[in-house]
Amino acid sequence: MFDSLSQRLGSVLDAMRGAGRLTEDQINSAARELRMALLEADVALPVIKSFVEAIKQKALGVEITQSLTPGQAFLRLVQAELTSVLGGEAVPLNLRAQPPVVLMMAGLQGSGKTTSTGKLARWLKEREKKNVIVVSCDVYRPAAIEQLRVVAEQVGVEWFPSAVGQKPEDIARAAIAHAKLQAADVLIVDTAGRTSIDEEMMVELAALHAAVNPTETLFVVDAMTGQDAAKTARAFADRVPLTGVILTKADGDSRGGAALSVRQVTGAPVKFIGMGEKSDKLEVFHPDRIAARILGQGDMLGLIEETVQRVDAEKAAKLAAKMKSKKGFDLEDFREQMQQMQNMGGIASMLEKLPGGAQMQAQLKNVNPEKEAKRVIAIINSMTAQERKFPDLIKASRKRRIAKGSGVEVQNVNQLLRQFDQSREMMKKMAGGGMMKMMRSMAGKLPPGMLPRR
Repeated sequence: MFDSLSQRLGSVLDAMRGAGRLTEDQINSAARELRMALLEADVALPVIKSFVEAIKQKALGVEITQSLTPGQAFLRLVQAELTSVLGGEAVPLNLRAQPPVVLMMAGLQGSGKTTSTGKLARWLKEREKKNVIVVSCDVYRPAAIEQLRVVAEQVGVEWFPSAVGQKPEDIARAAIAHAKLQAADVLIVDTAGRTSIDEEMMVELAALHAAVNPTETLFVVDAMTGQDAAKTARAFADRVPLTGVILTKADGDSRGGAALSVRQVTGAPVKFIGMGEKSDKLEVFHPDRIAARILGQGDMLGLIEETVQRVDAEKAAKLAAKMKSKKGFDLEDFREQMQQMQNMGGIASMLEKLPGGAQMQAQLKNVNPEKEAKRVIAIINSMTAQERKFPDLIKASRKRRIAKGSGVEVQNVNQLLRQFDQSREMMKKMAGGGMMKMMRSMAGKLPPGMLPRR
């Protein structure tokens, strides 16, 4: 996410980090580099101007010039300004209104409205424990109505039927009446889109908004459209009062222009960010965490939250108890860990949230970690229960049989066993209280401040 912006900002900050003191010339040079980085990221020009000017004014102040660590102070300044541009703090959905709370989705065709409707319904159902109903008011495309029905079925929420030829306002009113009868907590209204902004669509959207009076009107926009995303958002905000933005396809956006522009251009906070096609790939937008990720500092809080949400706590507790009892770490446990990582969205998703994760991903650019994890699981599945429990039994003839059964080469089996041995050694150290010693041996590889104090 936002890789090119991260790299450009990273190079600017690296140049400043080692400085004993910062001169006005250095700050002006850094400001020019920041401007170029933001231009390349397709950030809206008014946003670039105010961002760079704020950095210059604050950097030339006492807080930087008299700092003992001006490079670090400059980094904190850029991070604080990025956080401010992104919105300052997370703004939650307003779910306190009289139920059913009506959420209206708006945006251009192809922006991901229907997919985001399904993701949001799932998020509300799983995270907020809400009874959700979805309805499509796109009376121009039968495929859109059917798509929402399929999406609703996949995420396990109720779909209210609609059909081409009906008036959008009539559909929405009938859906609200039905939601009240069903004692639903939330009704999400998916609206029609166009390939571009036109007056007919805007009039229809305004009429639908007036008819349903939604608690939230969420603008869904494709992050990869860059500065155009902010322009489109402005056009919608001029016709209906937007209360929030859902930024989609952010996992494929290396620039970050939309994320940095849309808040300031529309005045509406980004509330969610879509990080993939699957229905669980919707994250609450935390400006401070996104700013940290852009600057290569990771999102440990996000990773912890994701871990708590997705990792099977019972299985994790069993493994911890097993390690304490000295029974040892076997291939069954190794496979279980691989499956847990897949449940968390894969290795790439985890790396992105680690400090320095972008650099680690760059080192793995020729490797597909998800494919490797699937291959590891397939190899272990081809072993007998005894072999998984006692890996040292696996010699040449067994390796050939396992390789044939999993459709790989013997060298792949050897590679897996080496990886397993490394993991087993690490688990032994952790179980034996050697975690601190192990981390100290890694000190040179960890980002500053990551090493725990005694």
